[in-house]
Amino acid sequence: MGFLFHALFFLSLFLFSHQTKAEEFDSFSNTSNLSARKLAGQCNWFRGKWAYDASYPLYNPSTCRFIDPQFNCQKYGRPDKLYLKYRWQPFSCSLPRFNALNFLEKWRGKKIMFVGDSLSLNQWESLACMLHAWVPKSKTTFIRKNGISSVIFEEYRLMLLLYRTPYLVDLDYEKIGRVLKLDSIKSGNAWRGMDMLIFNTWHWWTHTGKSQPWDYLQERNKLYKDMNRMIAYYKGLTTWARWVNFNVNPIKTKVFFLGISPVHYEGRDWNQPSKSCSSERQPFFGLKYPAGTPMAWVVVKKVLSRIKKPVYFLDVTTLSQYRKDAHPSAYSGDHSGTDCSHWCLPGLPDTWNELLYAALFG
Repeated sequence: MGFLFHALFFLSLFLFSHQTKAEEFDSFSNTSNLSARKLAGQCNWFRGKWAYDASYPLYNPSTCRFIDPQFNCQKYGRPDKLYLKYRWQPFSCSLPRFNALNFLEKWRGKKIMFVGDSLSLNQWESLACMLHAWVPKSKTTFIRKNGISSVIFEEYRLMLLLYRTPYLVDLDYEKIGRVLKLDSIKSGNAWRGMDMLIFNTWHWWTHTGKSQPWDYLQERNKLYKDMNRMIAYYKGLTTWARWVNFNVNPIKTKVFFLGISPVHYEGRDWNQPSKSCSSERQPFFGLKYPAGTPMAWVVVKKVLSRIKKPVYFLDVTTLSQYRKDAHPSAYSGDHSGTDCSHWCLPGLPDTWNELLYAALFG
């Protein structure tokens, strides 16, 4: 019976992925005042190519104090700089140029929160640096308190907040051990009252062995030692979608979901089996990434198609798959090993934020 359920689950996701056109963003409500017409009409910002641009990067890492050491590749000895010089170019249009003064003014007095794992940290620090580069003399306050980090641009009363939670659903410590609760989001109380929420979760769902931070999964008071990770991910995201439906007022709060951020540990993903990100100095320039669309992307699309409140999907998976050159690899502060999971700053997360800007102002 379990095998049949799993087979039917994946079959439904497979059929869903093939009936969804790349240019359709069905999770995006017509009631939203974001630029849906650009995405559904003549321009798809998420399909394009990487182009050399001498005006990049968008900020100097040596003058931005918000960058975590594990992302500050230039500071920790990365010898090449070509990876800093690529701009994302959609096929049928151009992204609006990022203008931090416009962003700061339009979001004056607002609260923007990134919610998720270390990829959210990557994106949060990127946006803080992108804004700071335009107003380097403007006073900023950097605070870490009660599990929430914040950068406040005092002159504009703009708060950029980060809430670290790798699964979005709750991870509780109980007598039996660490329990990942697939149908519970108590931590969501901290997300209320925001003017913008940018969610992300995926990487930790795949961890096994010593790197797995839970001992049991729980749903409806039933404990599981393990389950198919895609099914667990689907259940957790469905709980998150339910939270959004019950707790978000779209008149007050804009909601984004950052798509699956790929890793580049195995060169076979781009038809070079002997390589990993550590030896890469240029993006993948083909039109179709050999590894194809990850199943987690299909799960996200399925959940977003059923959500009732407007959620804008930042579909960064394909454009990020092309950036096998943009990881910290060995230039990651005091972190040991090769990091082909996170991204250098400046770097790819700046493009994620350019796409966020395009959705808000384009």
